[in-house]
Amino acid sequence: MELAGVDVALKATIFKVELQVSDLDRHYYAGHALTVARHPSETDQRMMVRLLAFAFHADPDLTFTRGLSSDDEPDLWRHAADGSIELWIETGLPDERRVRKACGRAGRVVVFAYGGRAADLWWERNGTALGRLANLVVVNVPAEASEELAGLAQRSMRLDCTIDGGVAWLSEGSASVEATLEAWK
Repeated sequence: MELAGVDVALKATIFKVELQVSDLDRHYYAGHALTVARHPSETDQRMMVRLLAFAFHADPDLTFTRGLSSDDEPDLWRHAADGSIELWIETGLPDERRVRKACGRAGRVVVFAYGGRAADLWWERNGTALGRLANLVVVNVPAEASEELAGLAQRSMRLDCTIDGGVAWLSEGSASVEATLEAWK
């Protein structure tokens, strides 16, 4: 972007999130103070799906990466003590070659697909090839849930997330969203 002859780079928008996770499936109960940078080209919907992915895999060692700003990092990851990548999490509709490469680098790869019909088409195109990857899990966030999650986005959030039976309930004040993930692989 150029403004009055001066080159101005767009910067990430910073979101502060207090996330309380009560995961009855994993018996994980903890609060997380998160700083989430939303890339200028990223939507609230995508950012909130990243937060949902964090909640489902919450761990003190799980971290957000540079995401859209980097070609060689996922949206979230967790490293082992030896530096190897234990968990690689992508959100959206990643290229099949990118997912294959991630499966070669990480012990476990999880894709949180979203986007309604676009996600369905992505899975139709890539499902057979991705189905052969033993360390890959693919889940779909239904369009209604991802759109409602976007409505919770605020620069400062206090989110409560309860997970039970693979269903997440996220609430921020009086607003609440239920997200039932669809297991595709």
